[in-house]
Amino acid sequence: MWLLLTEEIQRWILFASEIQLSTNDRNLTFLTLEMMIRLFLSFAFFIGCLPALTQENPRQNFWNLSSAGGITWNISQSPQLPHADHIELSGTKVSAIINYEINKNKQLILHRDIIFPQLRTYDRTNGVSWQKFRAYRRLTYGSEIEPTITDSMVTIVFDKVDSVRIDGKLVFYHTPVHEITLTRTLFPSMSGRLFVEKWTLTNNGTISKKLQVGNNATQSTISGYKGIYHNNTYSEAKTEITLAPGITYSFAIYFAAAIDDEPVTGFEFAAVEKERDDFMAFMQNNLVLETNNPVLDQLFYFSKIRAAESIFDSKMGLVHSPGGGNYYVGIWANDQAEYSGPFFPLLGYDKGIIAAKNAYIKFLKHIPKDDKPIQYSFEIEGDVIASNKDRGDAAMIAYGASQYLLRLGDRQLAKEIWPLIEWCLDYCNRKLNSKGVVMSKTDEMEGRIATGDANLATSSLYYGGLTSGAVLASELGLNRLSQTYTARKIALEKNIEAHFGYRIDGYDTYRYFDGNERLRHWISLPLAMGINTRATATADALLEKLWTENGVLVELDPNKKPDQQTFWDRGTLYVLRGVLKAGYLDKSIPKLITFSEKRLLGDHVPYVIEAYPENDMQHLSAESALYCRIFIEGLLGLEQDGFAAFSITPNLNQQLHELKLRNMHVGKDVLSFELRLVEDKIETKIFADGKLIKSGSFKAGTKVKFVIPE
Repeated sequence: MWLLLTEEIQRWILFASEIQLSTNDRNLTFLTLEMMIRLFLSFAFFIGCLPALTQENPRQNFWNLSSAGGITWNISQSPQLPHADHIELSGTKVSAIINYEINKNKQLILHRDIIFPQLRTYDRTNGVSWQKFRAYRRLTYGSEIEPTITDSMVTIVFDKVDSVRIDGKLVFYHTPVHEITLTRTLFPSMSGRLFVEKWTLTNNGTISKKLQVGNNATQSTISGYKGIYHNNTYSEAKTEITLAPGITYSFAIYFAAAIDDEPVTGFEFAAVEKERDDFMAFMQNNLVLETNNPVLDQLFYFSKIRAAESIFDSKMGLVHSPGGGNYYVGIWANDQAEYSGPFFPLLGYDKGIIAAKNAYIKFLKHIPKDDKPIQYSFEIEGDVIASNKDRGDAAMIAYGASQYLLRLGDRQLAKEIWPLIEWCLDYCNRKLNSKGVVMSKTDEMEGRIATGDANLATSSLYYGGLTSGAVLASELGLNRLSQTYTARKIALEKNIEAHFGYRIDGYDTYRYFDGNERLRHWISLPLAMGINTRATATADALLEKLWTENGVLVELDPNKKPDQQTFWDRGTLYVLRGVLKAGYLDKSIPKLITFSEKRLLGDHVPYVIEAYPENDMQHLSAESALYCRIFIEGLLGLEQDGFAAFSITPNLNQQLHELKLRNMHVGKDVLSFELRLVEDKIETKIFADGKLIKSGSFKAGTKVKFVIPE
């Protein structure tokens, strides 16, 4: 807005100077009058802009919500060109990072980075350590693989784009050429080593068109760990097409891979697209968020897609992996055990439930024989095991696994995985220092930033693990152990307050470790775990001091310029969950909405991201599970007191005054919630398997307990 004002003032100053240089006395009066009018309008413009100038981080969005669902980028209304972005789309045997740019002439530049995670190539001897084992078969394709289309001996160049759409697939709508419109739709196979780019040609004219198609193909073969890898990229269009007016013709470009004798031809794009559509239909109908804010609802839906699509076949069975070009067919204690594992039972997605189970079983099978830390990851289908670096992983696993098992409600599986939880909680107890908080070498930031010898994240996650671990132990008949965990939890809360409670930058909040003098994003974790001793100051510190247009900073470093500050969305997602759970809506709801708008409609869409400046702001999958958990565990305040016993803590305000969460799976049951703010109370209805089991009108912040009838 300041830029617009400055440009307007510059225009009238330039205009005034032009008068002096180019006018004569006869017309000077009229020109001076025009200049004065322009000056008056400029100041009127300035006064009208004042409200906007005082708003936090005003910006223009590239994208808009589509009336048909999804989001659309109307190129003709784009705030600026050129503009480039990337999006990841995944299936069980393929992932694609699509990099696209619309240049200033509205022309599309498209690069397809196709990754086949299971096809591990040989180690790079000159690479850094992670490159040696993250050597996925990976190829990039530009325009060279696109077919040529000719009309009456003239090659039609479909380069300009009118709009782009994202709805679980990526769709480009090209400007008509020779009265022919091209729409290209990109999507992965959900089950095969295959990525598809579907082209649909439409005759918008009044006469029939006879088109000639020149198909391109590329093939390659290399030796890999599992055999001979074949890649075949080809289009299947007919060489000659006759299109009557209004008629369409579709064909596909296939990006296929195979091991040894697996087929690399013979695919049917319609069947592959139906697989993707069926997947999206499941996401549309399960764990559905409906609020009075459509941006939140849409990003919640997209987050389900991203969280659930990044599941890969492996020697460990199905496993959920972060993606992002670096992390496939592997599991981590934070992303999988802590973030996404507890989410999938609520979504009711079988592949996700199985993938989480496989992750916990893998950790179970690798419980250390001595007092070493548990392995924090298993990469490349479990073949590559991480070093024994203690990042607080035992606390992450105990917290996530106990939540997963309570939500899944499978007593037999809970008994099978229980030894993992018990070991992790005992390990944390053995690592208590003289102050009664948990020691760990680092946290999930893995040394990127100082953490001392005992950090707040590890102790907070241990507290969360004790909370849900005590409930699960009671359900399994381990009553004495449940009581022990509850006693440890009470003591730990006092120790967290005594050791980490601290005044920083004028806020009575937490120091991240002994000696830390800067605010950190992970001071949100006590709030997320239900510790509210310093809730007000902590919420203020996070939302006032650390908050930026991209959510919270990892740490506000006065030695760094604004564009050099580091943020990780996982921190912001925990912040929002924590402050909402603690009931701080008036400050946090506006932050939630603006953050969601930026991630869904801004300059890098349509999911929450991993980090900046690291890793090009990739759309890692588990962060999307964390976004959904803002509403489930934060705003709704869902907690579990047993396999069938629950509580919620409804919180709404005038800005977000209605919330429905439908078809949330817990065990064999399906719960739905309807919350509506009426004056100063929240009308609440809770349904189990379609039947109303509890209703009432409650003050915001009231804990509402309920039990699912047998």
